[in-house]
Amino acid sequence: MLFSRNWLAEYVDLHADPHQMARRLTMAGLNTEGVEERGHDVLLDVEVTTNRPDCMNHFGLAREIAVLYDTPLRRPPSDPVEGSESVADAAALAIEDLNGCPRYVARVVRGVKIGPSPAWMRARLEAIGQRSINNVVDVTNFVLWEMGQPLHAFDLAKLGGRRIVVRRARAGEKLTTLDGQERQLTPEMLVIADAEIPVALAGVMGGADSEVTDATTDVLIESAHFDRKRVRVAAKAFGMHTDASHRFERGTDPEGCLVAASRAARLIAELAGGTVLAGALDVRAAGFPPLRQGRLEHARLNRFAGAEIAAADVERWFAGLGFTLEPAGPGAWEVTVPSWRFFDFEPRPDGRVYEADLFEEPIRIYGMDTIASTLPRIPGSDLPRSPEQILREKVRDYLAAAGYVETVSFAFGDPAVDAAYPSLRPEAVALRLKNPLSESYSVMRRSLVPNLVATARFNQRRGAPAIRMFEIAVVYFPAAPGEPLPFQPEHAAFVCGGTVGNPWQRELVLDLVDAKGVVDGLAEALGVRLEARPKDLPGLLPGSSAELIRPDRGEVVGFLGRVAEEEGFPLYVAEVALGGLTGGEADMRIEIPSRFPAVEADLTLTHALATPWAEIASAIAELSPPDLISWQLKDRYRGQGVPEGAVNTTISFLYNSHERSLTQEEVNERQSALAAELERRYGWKG
Repeated sequence: MLFSRNWLAEYVDLHADPHQMARRLTMAGLNTEGVEERGHDVLLDVEVTTNRPDCMNHFGLAREIAVLYDTPLRRPPSDPVEGSESVADAAALAIEDLNGCPRYVARVVRGVKIGPSPAWMRARLEAIGQRSINNVVDVTNFVLWEMGQPLHAFDLAKLGGRRIVVRRARAGEKLTTLDGQERQLTPEMLVIADAEIPVALAGVMGGADSEVTDATTDVLIESAHFDRKRVRVAAKAFGMHTDASHRFERGTDPEGCLVAASRAARLIAELAGGTVLAGALDVRAAGFPPLRQGRLEHARLNRFAGAEIAAADVERWFAGLGFTLEPAGPGAWEVTVPSWRFFDFEPRPDGRVYEADLFEEPIRIYGMDTIASTLPRIPGSDLPRSPEQILREKVRDYLAAAGYVETVSFAFGDPAVDAAYPSLRPEAVALRLKNPLSESYSVMRRSLVPNLVATARFNQRRGAPAIRMFEIAVVYFPAAPGEPLPFQPEHAAFVCGGTVGNPWQRELVLDLVDAKGVVDGLAEALGVRLEARPKDLPGLLPGSSAELIRPDRGEVVGFLGRVAEEEGFPLYVAEVALGGLTGGEADMRIEIPSRFPAVEADLTLTHALATPWAEIASAIAELSPPDLISWQLKDRYRGQGVPEGAVNTTISFLYNSHERSLTQEEVNERQSALAAELERRYGWKG
């Protein structure tokens, strides 16, 4: 928004360099994006934010400059010389929709002579890119850019019944606006009508039938306050954006209507001749506008600002900005907000102004750049890390050490995708958002896997040869009875797939065994034991998925498996509730190796395919013969020679004594007894 320095100088003495003034305005919240010399003038390009319509005019910006530089502010004269005829004898005014138009002011000037504007006014308007039209219309534009109040001039003789009626449009009504376009009106739109038809679209644009022309002699000046929503509805419906609608949509000064109308009447009489009729037609809704008041405490202001702002400065700055301060106890004031800042200070539910909004005014005048940068003081020592933090860090460190990269994803997703993958609470209904960004983000996640798979697919399509990613975050389930918030347990999940390494070294194709190894290693690092029990789960390939069981608690704490839908190389996922990994004690004992040789022995057990390895491993731990120090799964085979429904599992055992060398006969005897018991428990009985 362009402002003329010469125009600003009519209201405040400007001693500062324009560039220095631009920096000062920027630090006070009025970002000045450019300074341009144009002839004998300097233009300031100020980005006035939507909450500051009071500064969308030269007088409003001059008010800010006067406070910033502690110089007097000169108000433009607004009292016209009036004739003996009363405005009430020349026109009538009625407001049928006080919600859409809580205030309307009209003044009348008789006997004007339409002609060109004087050079000084043309220079003012043209400096900021406005086109001069004639002396009457130019006055309305001048006052708009001077005081921020949109005005409209009607040819009084063209108003049916010499009457103004502010009402909703009626079905079927049309209006040809000043741009020559015929507009089909709807009942949601607010119009200015005469005794018969609409003559203007309220807050947006006047009508062609009542515009000021060279033949006009009597002018009715409209100065009103229109509801922001009503103006927005009409402007958006017709794709219109005018200087008037821009200000009305953001909120004009409710108390500025009469002052602006009188200022315009005075200027019209000076530039176009004529007589200003006595008084004004002024109708407003009862109690409009309500007062905006709040309490400001000096000590709280300084604590909030992190600076020592003198009380005298606070009072002087507030007074310069138009606020009224009344003492409200030691070091406190009762602050009344000026009408031109009405919409910038939205009230709390109790009708009072938010304290932080009052803090902003003296702080921005003091200057954000003058407040020293300091770290906040936090008394006392830091608290120790919580058990949840410690567990989370252990899981993160383990997965990172295993070559996985941490990701962060949205906490919500697509309901169809959410339902297509496993959940540790499959019976729980996904929580829907009331106002989602889209259907793809309309439910809170019940699992971390869907977003991890989506991220993995994204990387696959871009040529990633391998995927190893994890996430630690909360998932969401419906609240328990009596609880105000949803149940939000923390989970850890990972996804892997593809080929790691390179052809010149050793390539490794990641598969389900690698995923299971990560789960087992994580459980071992946390001192707990998890069993993988085969189970078909949604979204995972049948026969290649399992639940993760915490045997000492008898509860399902996670799942793993191969993603059913494939796109490129297969993906393998696992998810576990962090609560299912608590209570373990990692074995930190150091076993001194035996100085005697160890003896290896293998056993191939034919058993039912449904019997999980975890169950067999638990049985070996229970039956462990003397000097058996370790065992591990070596191979599983299904094929020729193996009965249908069975599998050959080869287990490798290692025997070692700390006291002497074991003989092969001793190992064979112990191994035979162990094999017989495993055969009795799990051997194939098809």
